[in-house]
Amino acid sequence: MRVALITGAAQGVGFATAKMFADTGYHVVMTDVQPLDAQIAMLAERGGSISALSGDISSEAFVIELAKKIAHEHQAADVLVNNAGISMISPAEDTSIEQWQRVMNVNLTGPFLLCREIGKQMLARQRGNIVNVASIAGLHGVIDRSAYNASKHGLVGLTRTLAAEWGSRGVRVNAVCPGWIKTEMDEADQGSGAYSDSDIINRVPMGRFAKPEDVARAIAFLAHEDSFINGVSLPVDGGWIADASWDALRVKKR
Repeated sequence: MRVALITGAAQGVGFATAKMFADTGYHVVMTDVQPLDAQIAMLAERGGSISALSGDISSEAFVIELAKKIAHEHQAADVLVNNAGISMISPAEDTSIEQWQRVMNVNLTGPFLLCREIGKQMLARQRGNIVNVASIAGLHGVIDRSAYNASKHGLVGLTRTLAAEWGSRGVRVNAVCPGWIKTEMDEADQGSGAYSDSDIINRVPMGRFAKPEDVARAIAFLAHEDSFINGVSLPVDGGWIADASWDALRVKKR
């Protein structure tokens, strides 16, 4: 049975991706800082093959433990989805070094550690697929998100570098770059008063937020074992970065 390791799997894009891979016959290894008992039960009820280990992916010790578990039980993962991430909204001049470092640790160092440890197992078998969940904030700047933007730009850079290093050795590395998604993270960000639903809807040519399933489908597409796609950072944004129109013009055309 093929194996997919998915981080940040307790909710949002991570859980939608875990469900999608489980429904297509993968054994899914879920990890998150949150407990995963309820999620395991939900996917098992659907007939999925599921296991889990809770922990912080920014901890090198935890990532090594997770990699050892996968090596012992499955030899290697066929797919790694680096989805775990945190948001932070703060003007650059007010961002503390502790805030900056925490965002970098979770959004960039954690994915690097997972790519390194799980990637070793894939390279030993000369096959595997890694999909990093970046953001359109990894392709463009977004005000008041200096740490988040920098971490996601770094993740895009890591994706391209590993694709170049590992492509000839059987391991493909790609990224998805979602726009705004209706998830628990979005609810927390909106709760801070940073933006409203209409701010996002009016900016997106397709006129809606992304859904977690939209991103999960893109991840599954990039992770297909027969694909020739490598080193791509795929926007999943409803046309956000393609459209340079102003909001009034965009909305007028609907």
